[in-house]
Amino acid sequence: MNKSIYPKKLKQGDHIRVIAPARSMSFIDQETQSNALAMLKKLGFNVSFSENVKEMDDFNSSSIHSRVQDLHEAFADRAVDAILTTIGGYNSNQLISELDYELIQNNPKILCGFSDITALSNAIYTQTGLVTYTGPHFSTFGMLKGLEFTIDSFLACLCNADQFEAPVPDKWSDDLWFVNQQERTFIKNEGYWVINSLNSSIKGTVVGGNQNALSSLQGTKYWPELSGKIILLEDTADCNVEFFERRLVSLIQQSNFINVQAILIGRFQKGSNVTKDMLTQAVRNRKELANIPVIANVDFGHTTPILTLPIGGEIELSKRNKEVTIQVISH
Repeated sequence: MNKSIYPKKLKQGDHIRVIAPARSMSFIDQETQSNALAMLKKLGFNVSFSENVKEMDDFNSSSIHSRVQDLHEAFADRAVDAILTTIGGYNSNQLISELDYELIQNNPKILCGFSDITALSNAIYTQTGLVTYTGPHFSTFGMLKGLEFTIDSFLACLCNADQFEAPVPDKWSDDLWFVNQQERTFIKNEGYWVINSLNSSIKGTVVGGNQNALSSLQGTKYWPELSGKIILLEDTADCNVEFFERRLVSLIQQSNFINVQAILIGRFQKGSNVTKDMLTQAVRNRKELANIPVIANVDFGHTTPILTLPIGGEIELSKRNKEVTIQVISH
């Protein structure tokens, strides 16, 4: 794997291209699309859409050819400064063996999205060294309430600072915001769950993201190096503690799970029914994790708001007044 390549920062007036490497943009309702476009324009960005972004088949996606073409064109177009994915899905890993990684490496730019996009983000980082980002989709910007924290983190990571402390929001939500934008339910944030303690400051390179999508890379040349890394893991409401533990064990059993510096686990959705006690048992069942700091209930993944974090970039974990802090180093 090549040395990490940081794409240039975004600034007002820059051009964001929206692509659909998983589900089609046609899967998103028109109101959310309009709201998202209006918000990105309000933030000062110009926005365009890939040629096949609305193509949709029986799998709510589009052909591999169309998705690869749109991704290649977004990287090759010198007028495009950053790439946002429309939404997640199930099939981003279909693209990774079809990509022109030399093209991507020679035209480094921001690629941001989460969930199923994890497979694509980690494959690109592994093959090119390009730092990608787990963060909001285009559709995320269609949220009318509770979006401020997500926007602040997105701008801090991709536009403003070379280094910033990730804030902890006062409240979070797991409601179907896109169904009813006006009647939202927000929950008081209890902060991070320290499953295995952090004894000293740790700085490391980040890999991972969505646990299920990441596992689709196992056994392939696109699997990221884990040794010496800080691993991000999160999943959807379908992932109960048994599913999480099974995938965690599979991760631990990878040959390059050596000298892992820390594991950060994103907040679980309410539908998963994962409690702090259950998660603690699942983690502490594994002797391989005994000396690895494990911090959960972190603000990335399928609840909102969400942090933007660099895949292939660095973060630093430290303690302040007995509380864990996350410093994002976003060169």
